[in-house]
Amino acid sequence: MGNETYFYFMLFENLGRIKYVFFSLGFIFYCVVIYFNVLIILAVFLERTLHQPMYILISCLSINSVYGTAGFFPRLLTDLLYDTHRISYEACLIQSFVIYSYAAHELTILMLMAFDRLVAISKPLHYSHIITTRFLTLLIVIAWLYPMIFVGFGALLTARLKMCGNKLFKVYCHSYEIVKLSCVHHNINNIYGLIVTITTICIPLSFILYSYVKILIICQRSSQEFRSKAYQTCIPHIAILFNFSAAVFCELTLSRFVDGEIPIELAVILSLEFIVIPPFVNPIVYGLNFPGIRKKIRHLIKVSK
Repeated sequence: MGNETYFYFMLFENLGRIKYVFFSLGFIFYCVVIYFNVLIILAVFLERTLHQPMYILISCLSINSVYGTAGFFPRLLTDLLYDTHRISYEACLIQSFVIYSYAAHELTILMLMAFDRLVAISKPLHYSHIITTRFLTLLIVIAWLYPMIFVGFGALLTARLKMCGNKLFKVYCHSYEIVKLSCVHHNINNIYGLIVTITTICIPLSFILYSYVKILIICQRSSQEFRSKAYQTCIPHIAILFNFSAAVFCELTLSRFVDGEIPIELAVILSLEFIVIPPFVNPIVYGLNFPGIRKKIRHLIKVSK
């Protein structure tokens, strides 16, 4: 079987009329996710008082959510609506690249948020001199490019493999599942996958944990008022981090299970958590916890009416 073949999503087979229910729920959910995240982006972009590093990074999370869900939901809804559930080899690699670069971007942006809060709390008098507009722009560009380069090179390694199977028991193009369908040894892909995991997940998570532990130590030595302000800005970030880390852990763990070892329904739900839950939860958490964003969102909703 050559690489000009198609992959088939087997989990969409024999859904019957219930697929229209799933389509309706998925379409509504996707619209809500886009609406919430676009509100966050517009609020930060249009309100000059929100042109600060913390809020700009929050808008970057929302941009990433729009990017990631655009790589998943349109394809999912198409498969639910039509009877043919096939995708070309090239399109499958592109979807895999988008979804996994989205996941890597999420962690690098959260790492920048942790760094921003660490500087703001540990060196408040020098914060504006350290986190300048130019420096923040550079950090954001690096945070976007370096996951794309690592994930993109992994996609190129996968593209060179000759496929001997075409059945995917997932609802999206899963990189590890594609590699397992190859006819040849894929030790290089496995080693590179480990490198990508270390560079795009382990290193950002380690820095994030280090930053918040240091923030916690600083807060314990500070006044009650200082601790209250620090916790108010850090807790939403930590909640988002915990939610996404749990979702990524589920995805990494499930990818190593052999098909049939756990119920297929549970496997699908847990494997989708990292691409479905964060884009929905993030704008709600930030919209509710930051008065500046909440006020601007209310204004935007009022104007739209």
